[in-house]
Amino acid sequence: MKQRIKELVESRITEDGMFETGINGVRLFKVTDAIPCAPAVYEPAIIAILTGKKEAILDGEHYVYDNRQYMCCTVSLPVEAGTPTASPDEPLLGIYISLNTKVMTELAIEMETTSGAIKPPKGSSQPPSMSLANWDDAFSDALLRLLLLGEDKADVDILGDSRLRELYYAVLKGEAGISARTAFGVGNQIARSIEYLSQYIGKNVTIDELAALVGMSRAVFHRKFKQATRMSPIQFMKSMRLNRAAMKIAAGMNVSEAALAVGYVSSSQFSREFKRMYGQSPKQWSQSTALIENIV
Repeated sequence: MKQRIKELVESRITEDGMFETGINGVRLFKVTDAIPCAPAVYEPAIIAILTGKKEAILDGEHYVYDNRQYMCCTVSLPVEAGTPTASPDEPLLGIYISLNTKVMTELAIEMETTSGAIKPPKGSSQPPSMSLANWDDAFSDALLRLLLLGEDKADVDILGDSRLRELYYAVLKGEAGISARTAFGVGNQIARSIEYLSQYIGKNVTIDELAALVGMSRAVFHRKFKQATRMSPIQFMKSMRLNRAAMKIAAGMNVSEAALAVGYVSSSQFSREFKRMYGQSPKQWSQSTALIENIV
């Protein structure tokens, strides 16, 4: 099945870039240039690699994955991402599938209603919000059926949502299922707090405000947040703001506008924290970084 999926994708991509399939949230991508890891923000998505390798770094932990595993990201996360080994002879080829949080929540709650509450492995903490999962038959079959819709508008309009739902269900039942069901099921407080934070990234959102939003004490919220993201809420907010600013600067926005857009009132504070995180001033960053838009 995986070989058939690869052939389908190769037949639809002739050059580098990110390409729409016509199915809502499903895109194909190809990269033939080595791109070092740079600041990015992962949104809730599945990334399935068919050839080559992809790398993401979350709070110092490296995730390198190829066609043996797919990446499942369940919340918005500040990461560094790149394709350091891509080349014309060994291109990165893959599929990016945005997760519809409403549908994922409906499925996760339905699964809990049917099979009972989530039961993480004994002794484990809440799983991270970014995980790798081996391709299993259910995932491969659902992905193939989704891509076989091709570009026929009638097929996509009539069957697209149901085939996406089938793929989501395969993810929830697979190795990334505990992580996904925790993020989207009944106990999804941390995911909701991150969604709120992402929505108001340019405002001064406090930890107490986030904790109150999900009905937790500050201490419990801090502990659960760090279990889910590997970062404290304060670290997470700073990384998210700086990563979004770095992406805006690399895309051509001037430094002052980028700082204001992510909630910094003081340009000097922004420059200090930016240099501390990336080893370059915002101005140096804008001169040295080439952003390949839409390659995730």
